[in-house]
This record gives sequence, structure tokens and C-alpha cells, in this order.
Amino acid sequence: MADMESSEVDSNSSWIKKIWPVQRFELKKVLPLLLLKFLASIVYATLTCMKDSLVVTASQSGAEVIPVLKGWLVFPLSLLCAVAYSKLSNQYKRSTLFYSIITFFLIIIFLYGFVLFPNAEALSPHASSDWLTMKLGEKYTHWIAVYRNWIHSLFFITAELWAQVVIFILYWGFANHICRVKEAKRTYTLFIAAGDLATVVAGPLVLHYVMKFSSGDFTSTLQSLLSYVLIAGIGIITLYWWMNKYVLSDKRYFDPSVTKHTLNEKTKLTLGKSIKHIFSSKYLLCIAVLVIGCALTINMVEVTWKAHVHSLFPETGDYMAFISKVTTIVGVVALITVLFLGGSFLRRFGWHFSAQITPIIVGTTGAIFFALSYFKDSLGPIAAIFGTTPLALLVLVGAFQNVASKVVKYSFFDSTKEMAYIPLDQESKVKGKAAIDMVGSRLGKSSSSWLQVGLMHVIGTSSVLFITPYLIPIVLGASLYWSYSVRHLNKELTEKEAALAATEKKPEPPTVEPTPA
Repeated sequence: MADMESSEVDSNSSWIKKIWPVQRFELKKVLPLLLLKFLASIVYATLTCMKDSLVVTASQSGAEVIPVLKGWLVFPLSLLCAVAYSKLSNQYKRSTLFYSIITFFLIIIFLYGFVLFPNAEALSPHASSDWLTMKLGEKYTHWIAVYRNWIHSLFFITAELWAQVVIFILYWGFANHICRVKEAKRTYTLFIAAGDLATVVAGPLVLHYVMKFSSGDFTSTLQSLLSYVLIAGIGIITLYWWMNKYVLSDKRYFDPSVTKHTLNEKTKLTLGKSIKHIFSSKYLLCIAVLVIGCALTINMVEVTWKAHVHSLFPETGDYMAFISKVTTIVGVVALITVLFLGGSFLRRFGWHFSAQITPIIVGTTGAIFFALSYFKDSLGPIAAIFGTTPLALLVLVGAFQNVASKVVKYSFFDSTKEMAYIPLDQESKVKGKAAIDMVGSRLGKSSSSWLQVGLMHVIGTSSVLFITPYLIPIVLGASLYWSYSVRHLNKELTEKEAALAATEKKPEPPTVEPTPA
């Protein structure tokens, strides 16, 4: 009986260690990093629920403005941010840049919520926009809508740049500087889970305030939500200051003088050199293809789905409520998957199997959704079985595709991509990863936007729904090439790991004692 109880305790302990592989003395560093990731992610998740709803349902707008914004405004601005960050890093300490950048974002968010949005109607150039529509024609409506609703476009751009600048550059840059490789293998999954938990919280939060003020002015909803965003932003600054003051000086983790120096040193790395380094390495090019392919396929399907969502929910509050529900589902499923399946799949089936899951799921579900979208008028009998309409059924199928794509991305793609950097030399880790993380993902989203806008111009339409048949081969082709790159990368990764293991096991030559005179 005692043996059974002992084995049960050991079993429970092993499960706890798998989910929470953190030592007690590490809590002072890991817990603040978890909270920092949670706060940065809840800001992004809340802004994400809001940004699409505001630009898509704005005056004379639609889902077609999303590729225009992402491809022609967010992408060049993200490149500008990357170049500016590289240059500013040569002149200022990382901590100074951290405080300044977060404060800049919070000022823009405050101005949008409490100054620009309440006066949006008076500040929007409707007269000149109508004149442009008359001169250029209806097929340029999605371009003109970005100008007409410049206030919402500014908010959309701010939300998009938060992910790249604050989460990818500032947060992960900080975590990479203060975490050792052995710690990262145990704790980075927890940091990703903290982001998923933030998504779980953000969805119901947005839904609550949409329902609370559904019968009144939407300004109250927006300002209430942005108040939480501003509080979270202040929390990020405070927590970062506390870690610099109390955690980085703790000798249990590292030499305080060395860490303070490396954390605040000015870097001389340029974005141009990072990109050149990628093109000189087939291995890094394969990682870049993975990142670009993932962003391109997910974004391309998502824009078409959001066009259908706008048709079903034309009002801002209804649109935002639906998106917040989907966001909550993504967070819950991703949190469960990353904790219970992400690590175990890697250990049981290996890197190659885990890395192939995302392109297969994204490509297959994306193609199915596009096919159903093209044959929407034929879905009547199937929709009748479920007691709904073809449009509502298509929106639900798209929601399932969106959830599945993001869950496999968070649970399998992110971890396998990061693992691919481990066997590289230090120069490749720093230069290659910086360029891929800063430019690759944004290039993938922008490429999908350029393709969609280009196809709409060729066909002469202002609706993304009319180009659906042409998107199916693009999504399938990108997914197949992405999958091929995973296969090629796996071969090189295996060789690099074997070479690294052989180097580590190679015995050192015996030390020859000097002969005394």
C-alpha cells in the first residue's frame, strides 16, 4: 500500500515537473519574466481584438483594407523601426530604449482612445475621400478607406508594431540576455504559455465591455478597454525597472557586473549585415522560408475569413464580440496544447514530425476553407441541416481554421523554429535570428497582402471575395514549399547536432607538465 502511494506521489511529481520545470531558487527571475510576457501579450491580444473591428467596420471600409495596411504601411514602417532600433542601439543603453519605446506606444494609445476617437467624425477627411472615389473609381475604395479612416488606420498600425517591437525585440531580447541556454530549454515553453493565458483573459475582457456598453456610445467601451491596456503598459515599465534593480544584482543567477554590462551595452549590429548573413547560409534561408511561409499562409486565409465575418456582423460591437470569442478559444486550446502536447510530441516523435504539423494543418484547412468560400452558394442544403445560413456556416468553418492554425503555430511552430537556432555559431544566432525575427514574419504577412491587392487590381474588383479561386494554389504551393524546407532543414539540423555532440565528446589532449629547471 505504501509502495502504491509512493509511486502515485512520484507520478504526480513527474507531471508537475513536466508542466513546471522550475527550481525554487529560480522563481525570483522566472516569475517576473512570466508576468512581463503576460502583460505584453495581454496588451497585444486586447489591441488585436479591437484593431480589425475598428478598421473593417469603419465608414465605407471592409476587410480589404487589411492587406493594404499590412503590405503598404505596416511593412515599411516595421523595416524603419528595425533600422531605427539598430541605430539607436549604437547610441543608447537597452534599458533606456526599453523605457522610451514602451512610453511612446502608450502615448499613441492614449491619444487615440481619449482624443482622436471621440472626435473621429470631425477629423476624418470625408469630403476629399468622396472626391477621390469619384475620380479614381470604386475599385480603389479599399485604398481610399485607409485615408478616410486614418485615425483607425493609425491604431491598427500601432497594434501591429507592438508585436514586433515590444514582444519580439524588447521582451525576447531581454529574456535571451538574462537566461542561460539550459534555463531556456525548460522555461521558454512557460513564457509562451503565459502569452496564451493572456489571450484567454483578453477575449472575455473585450466581450464583457462590448456587452456592457452595447446599447450606448461605443466610446465608453473603447476607453474602458484601453484603460486596461495603459495600466498593463505601466506595469511592464515598473516590472522591468524592478528586475533591473533587484534581479540582475542577484548573485545566484549571474555575475551582476557582467550582466549589467552586457544588458546595457551598445550594439554595433546593423540590419543590413544581418540580412546579408542570412543569404550566405542555406540553413538560415530555410528558417526564413519557414517564418515567411507561416505568416503568408495564415494571413492570406485570415483576410478572406474576416471579409465573411464583416458580412455576417457589419456592426463594430457585434464584430468585436465575435472576434473576442474566437480569441478566447485560441488562447484556451493553445494553452492546453502547449503544456500537454508541445513538449511531449518533441520528445516522442522528434523535431521533424513536430515541425511538419503546422504546414500540413495550415495548408489543408486553408485550402478547404477557400474551396467552401468559392462554392458558398451551394452550401444551402448543408447549412439547413445545422439550422443556419451558408454565410454563418462559412464563418464558423473559417473560425475553426483560424483557431487550428494559430494553435499549431503557438504549440509546435514557435518551439521548433527556436530549436533550429541552437546548433548555430554565435554569429549566426545573433545576426541571423535578429533579421529573421524582425523582417521575416512581417515580410510573409506583407507578401500575402501584396498578392491579394495585386490580384484585386488585375481582376478590377474592390472585394477580396472575388479572388478566392486564385488563392487556393498560392496557399497550397506555399505550404508545400514550407514543408519541403522543413524536411531539408531537418537533415542539416541532424548533421549539425551530430557534429556538435562529437565535438563535446572529443577528449581534450593531455596537459604536459613543464620540466623543472
